[in-house]
Amino acid sequence: MFGNLLQNTVRYTDGPGRLSVSLSNAMVGGQPRATVVWQDSSPGVDAADLPRLTERLFRVDSSRSRAGGGSGLGLAITRAIVQAHGGELRASASALGGVCWTLVFPALDSGAAHG
Repeated sequence: MFGNLLQNTVRYTDGPGRLSVSLSNAMVGGQPRATVVWQDSSPGVDAADLPRLTERLFRVDSSRSRAGGGSGLGLAITRAIVQAHGGELRASASALGGVCWTLVFPALDSGAAHG
């Protein structure tokens, strides 16, 4: 999952490029959640294309789809992995100028980890 996101960032971020990854924990609807925010620098993706980035075989026809780019499967696989772990994956515009991926997972109960 993180390998696919990193490959996507490396492949489609203009050099020298920036990547910011953060992790936070919070209660959401009375349930503990872990949130990973993954932001890369430009170029970005049109707002209309953001919801489609994780569709199987979807590729953006812009500067993020350079010659030699991927097959359009990596982000679909990432979404499937996130969902298999009970999580959600959302794309939005990054404050760094590229794409921001927000991954929200059910957090493990600290007591369950010791059982």
